[in-house]
Amino acid sequence: MTRREELENCASLQDELRRMQKGEPYDAHTPEMRAWRGEVKKLLRRLNNTEYHEPSMADITRELLPNSAPDVFVEPPFYCDYGNLIFAGEGVFINFGCIILDGGGVHIGRKTLIAPGVHIYTAEHPLNADDRDKWEMCRPVRIGERCWIGGDVTICPGVTIGDRTVIGAGSVVVRDIPSDCVAVGNPCRVIKYVNGKKE
Repeated sequence: MTRREELENCASLQDELRRMQKGEPYDAHTPEMRAWRGEVKKLLRRLNNTEYHEPSMADITRELLPNSAPDVFVEPPFYCDYGNLIFAGEGVFINFGCIILDGGGVHIGRKTLIAPGVHIYTAEHPLNADDRDKWEMCRPVRIGERCWIGGDVTICPGVTIGDRTVIGAGSVVVRDIPSDCVAVGNPCRVIKYVNGKKE
């Protein structure tokens, strides 16, 4: 039995993971949670140190992202917390230097393009320091189909981005963005509609 399989059978780990995915307060620092992320880091190290476009790169990506389409392409280096909570559709391309904190679940629609240096966060911490010492929580991020997320964009917890939308480079997305638009800035806001959609 592998270490991952041992951890999958651990009741205390499963309890924390359930709370995390439901958006409830959870303890990310139990020994089991740290060990689970440690196993993911081993896969990331393999991916990030694999010779570019070697056949094993696709195998490692499928092992790291088991709930994503088989043809998802990830340019290393790439970093995530769990991997199995990234749900990327067919034809998704994730360029190098991306970080996805996927505890709350990150859903990426088919044929979406993620530019270099994009950060997607689902984890957030309480504002009260005493609470912050004990727990954190997650909110899911959803990105629609055929979107283009520009370089160095930051997408914050709980955000939904509609289909076919373009997010301009360097934007910080703190609230939902509708389909068929171009949105830019910090905070990110719609500047125009595209694909025949009117305001």
